Amino acid sequence: MPTISQEQPNEPHKARQMAESFGVDAERYDRARPGYPDALVRRIIAASPGPDLVDVGCGTGIEARQFLAAGCRVLGVEPDARMAEFARRTGVEVEVATFEDWDDAGRRFDAVVAGQSWHWVDPVAGAAKAARVLRPGGLFAAFAHAYDPPPPIAEAFAAAMRRAVPDSPFPDGPPRPAQEIYQQMFAKFADGIRQAALFGEPEQWRFGWERHYTREEWLDLLPTTGGLTRLPPDGLAEILEAVGAAIDTTEGFTMSYTTMAVTASPKL
Repeated sequence: MPTISQEQPNEPHKARQMAESFGVDAERYDRARPGYPDALVRRIIAASPGPDLVDVGCGTGIEARQFLAAGCRVLGVEPDARMAEFARRTGVEVEVATFEDWDDAGRRFDAVVAGQSWHWVDPVAGAAKAARVLRPGGLFAAFAHAYDPPPPIAEAFAAAMRRAVPDSPFPDGPPRPAQEIYQQMFAKFADGIRQAALFGEPEQWRFGWERHYTREEWLDLLPTTGGLTRLPPDGLAEILEAVGAAIDTTEGFTMSYTTMAVTASPKL
C-alpha cells in the first residue's frame, strides 16, 4: 500500500489537512519510515555544483540527515511545526512554511530536493520557486519510494480499509501496482517542470533495493502513511489487526522497493 494511493485526490497539494497530518506522531514517522538509497544521494551530490541544499517538505529530517552525513549543508522547509521541531532536535536547520510561501530572502542553493513530499507542492508554482532559488547549473530532484507488499498483506489492508472507511476508494480485487501509480505521479511532476518553462527537459532515475520487515516493523510503519494518519483509534486498530494476521502467515516478508526520481536543471 504505497503512500501515494488510490485514496488520495488528483491534486494532493490542495489537501492541506492530509499534507500536514504526519506530525501527529513524528517520533514514529522518523523511526519507521525508510531512508533513501546511498546511490541516489551520491548521484544528486555529483550532479550539483556545490554542497548547499534546500530540502522541501523535510519532515523529521530523514533525507536531510543523509545529505548532512555526506558533507552537504542542508536547510529544511517544512509546513508542519511538529515535524520541523523533531528535525531540529536531530541537527537539521528548518524553517516552517509551505515551499510555495517560503521566504527565500534572496538565498541561493546548489540543489533543491524533495523526498516523498513533492506531491504536496503545487507542481508548477513549486517548480518555478525551485528554479528561482537554484544557482546556475543547480539541480532539482524530487524522489519517492514505490512498493507493493505481498498480495495477501496488500489484500488484507484493502479489505480492512473498506470496512473501517466505507467511503475510501479501495476497489474490490487487486490494488493497482505501485509503480503504475507512481509513474503517473512522476509524469505530473515532469509536466509541472515543463509548464514552469524554466528548466531543461526533466529526467527520471530509478533505484531498486530491498528491506525485510517483521510484523512489528510493518505495523509500526503503517500508521505513518497518508491514508491512516487521520483515522480514529478504533478504525486504525481494526486495520492493523487484519494486516498483522496476514503477516503472521508469512513470518515477515521482504519488500522490493523502487525509489523513483525526477530531476532537472534550470535553463542557462
